[in-house]
Amino acid sequence: MPRPKNSRKIVSPPLMQGFKPFGIPRRELETIVMSIDEYEAIRLLDYEGLTQEQAAEKMNVSRPTLTRIYENARRSMARTLVEGTMMVIEGGNVEFDHDWYRCRRCHKLIGGLNKHVKCRQCDGSANEELTPIYKLKP
Repeated sequence: MPRPKNSRKIVSPPLMQGFKPFGIPRRELETIVMSIDEYEAIRLLDYEGLTQEQAAEKMNVSRPTLTRIYENARRSMARTLVEGTMMVIEGGNVEFDHDWYRCRRCHKLIGGLNKHVKCRQCDGSANEELTPIYKLKP
């Protein structure tokens, strides 16, 4: 029996929930799912430019585990670009430091209820406009 997977630490969720090719209706596209931990590996290694050791430490995983996560993410991205599929970023065994919400009016990602600053599009009560997207595990 395999041992249970540890949660991977994620700094913040992706700003977008996915991507799709221009000009093709969503209903006609095949969907590829990239997990949030795969997204985080891409963000840390390619966007932030961290070494694999540094990224593994931030995600609370071993370096070989990070390498496997990263390879899966690269394969998903390559397939999306080459085959013109839609990518959805969701799921995975992840852990956040606090709850995350998305504003229904301006679509901004907000880390915690107390951090919602109303913008021009936000005219109602701050908490009524927020949709919880990632809640902390109890």
